[in-house]
Amino acid sequence: MKKKIIMLIIFVLIPLFVILEYKDSSFSSKKINLEIKNMEDEKEDSRLTDYKVVIDAGHGGEDVGATGASGQYEKNFTLSVAKKVSKLLEQNPHIQVYMTRSDDSFISQESRHRPIYANDLNADLFLSIHANTFTDSSVSGTETFYYHPYSLKFAEIMQKNLVQATGFKDRGVKKDDLFVIKDTTMPAVLLEIGYLTNPQDESQMWTEDFQDCVATAIVDGIKEYSR
Repeated sequence: MKKKIIMLIIFVLIPLFVILEYKDSSFSSKKINLEIKNMEDEKEDSRLTDYKVVIDAGHGGEDVGATGASGQYEKNFTLSVAKKVSKLLEQNPHIQVYMTRSDDSFISQESRHRPIYANDLNADLFLSIHANTFTDSSVSGTETFYYHPYSLKFAEIMQKNLVQATGFKDRGVKKDDLFVIKDTTMPAVLLEIGYLTNPQDESQMWTEDFQDCVATAIVDGIKEYSR
């Protein structure tokens, strides 16, 4: 009788032990997975820790830039988009945002202030925002310029994101001897969002929705490159 009782206890305890072991193992597995996810999130954040980005609103002051089909100036378009980009980037505590101008200030090209400013900051990225112009008002499209080979990947990523945002013709990534992207020592691009001299493009470019979309695309491009 005693032997039967012992056997019965064993049969009851073994399944119970298995269940408890399984629950403990399942909890441990979930805990490990959570720890891995937290480590990955921390790793992602650390890549952008103290990441310095300079946003350059093209032209300004007496330098109005292109004059659009409606008579509006490029300098106002670039500043509006630059401010939106800056505001979005500032939401990330790991990114330090700097603007070459935050108002309608004139910055002399001869002074080379824009690239010097970025270089003195030891910035990680430099983006100059522009809008294009051409004598033929039918010309349309988005293009991105770079100069140094180390800027090419950044330019390609920015062009991809911008074209998706604007919906304009993809005019591609081009190398050009422009001082703001030549004199900078970090990956640098000059973005030609669209042609203000194209009435159809311009009518979209001055809308809040379009500019918000472009600003988001620029920020997405920065984050994609920084990963």
